[in-house]
Amino acid sequence: MSIIGKNRILQDYLDEHHNALAARENVDSALLRQGLDKGTVTLLANPAHPDVLPTLIGRPATVKVNANLGTSPFCCDPAVEMDKLRAAEQAGAHAVMDLSTAGDLDEIRTGMIRASRLPLGTVPLYSLAQRCVAEGRDPAGFEPSELLDEIRKQAEQGVDFMTVHCGLTRRGAQLATSGNRLMGIVSRGGSILARWMRDHDAENPLLTHYDEVLDLALAHNVTLSLGDGLRPGAGADAGDAAQWEEVLVLGELTLRARERGVQVMIEGPGHVPLDLVEAQIRSIKQATHDAPLYVLGPLVTDCAPGYDHIAGAIGGALAARSGADFLCYLTPAEHLTLPTREDVWNGVMASLVAAHAAEVSLRRPEAVARDHEISRARKELDWDAVRAAALDPELVERRRGEHKKEKECAMCGKFCAVRMLDE
Repeated sequence: MSIIGKNRILQDYLDEHHNALAARENVDSALLRQGLDKGTVTLLANPAHPDVLPTLIGRPATVKVNANLGTSPFCCDPAVEMDKLRAAEQAGAHAVMDLSTAGDLDEIRTGMIRASRLPLGTVPLYSLAQRCVAEGRDPAGFEPSELLDEIRKQAEQGVDFMTVHCGLTRRGAQLATSGNRLMGIVSRGGSILARWMRDHDAENPLLTHYDEVLDLALAHNVTLSLGDGLRPGAGADAGDAAQWEEVLVLGELTLRARERGVQVMIEGPGHVPLDLVEAQIRSIKQATHDAPLYVLGPLVTDCAPGYDHIAGAIGGALAARSGADFLCYLTPAEHLTLPTREDVWNGVMASLVAAHAAEVSLRRPEAVARDHEISRARKELDWDAVRAAALDPELVERRRGEHKKEKECAMCGKFCAVRMLDE
């Protein structure tokens, strides 16, 4: 099953740049090309996105981090979202998603595409639902052709990856809403589609029109992020029938996409208790034929509002260690409000720590070397080298503060254990 041979945009790009991509990831170019051809690696890069930074998701590439941005009906200031986009870039995010639901969504989206080289993801259903509401229609009161038109428009604008909840079936929605689920459906896209199926007494239009979605994605090398509309929104719901119903359908859709030359990745669970994370990740990877896995967290506890970036980083480290390829950050604002610029920074950093910790545990040479370098610098009290090797150099500089001219740190001072033995 050759994806590259059926995807001319991907083929042309790799013919010119595969060596540079491999060098950036420090992996063998032939191995990387093999992964792209099989679909176990995906390249985020829509040619309509000016000067996009092509980004690889999936092993043997490094674990990547995504930052979610976007307006809401309660907080709608596009300038603030652009500032948060810059913060995400500066913090080291590898991709961003615009999840805006208020304001001029076309202008917000195209503004982000123009402003950043980072691959941009969206959820086209959000834009359509917003338009329905603005026109006095129900959020789920759209025609399938309208949804396809929205996907086409966003692909033409330069969106690099799109969340499409194609695996959400009527049966899955019924399992999630009529069974013993504690939280029901927590995905906005999943909820809108479940409502559409109920109101129209019909199957998910993204599933029944999947071939047309594939055609649109192939024409622009848009990676389809096959969404988890039935992801567990509480630890108690992890691994239930609704979740696995959707996962199994996503496995089938993955093979259909590969047959057409379309790149896909799979979106993974949200709330998963710590002891279930590894089994969930490995099972999802197996069921979806080792497609790149994009996970939200996972959050390993439900009772940490204000600290969900920490709960997510704990789960993210274990998930990446177990095979997840792409970590969607959580911020301290999760479940509470729209994140601030500082929240975005802290969320990206928490996920970068998780990704790096996983790669050290997997003995990735670059990650191990970075840890060794910062340890050497600490031994020598070489603060410039510590700062250079740190995931957040700005924080190192700021926390040294008024004592940065001192050789030792302000915790130990003249009682520094390293200097005591060296002297």
